[in-house]
Amino acid sequence: MAGLALAGCAAVARPPPLLAAAPPPPLPPPAAPREVIVRVPTPVRSACVPRNLPPPPKYPDTPAALRAAGGAADRYQLIAAGRILRAKRLALLERVIEGCR
Repeated sequence: MAGLALAGCAAVARPPPLLAAAPPPPLPPPAAPREVIVRVPTPVRSACVPRNLPPPPKYPDTPAALRAAGGAADRYQLIAAGRILRAKRLALLERVIEGCR
């Protein structure tokens, strides 16, 4: 029986021995990196404050004018007039600023 076992092993086909594989072909040289130039347009600066914006008015309620006023009623009138002028100037500046946004 031992002979059959040995004979059976001899009858099994063995795979052919592996041959050394040929090295793969060399890779092509890498392509040179492309240089891409992107031109970004620069914004043109434009003034949002109009050139015809008048200078601030001469306010009547200066410290010197308030000291020179005759009494409390005169000082009050100077302060009231200055407040009106400042309110008008502020309204004008608010419109200009709103145009800039």
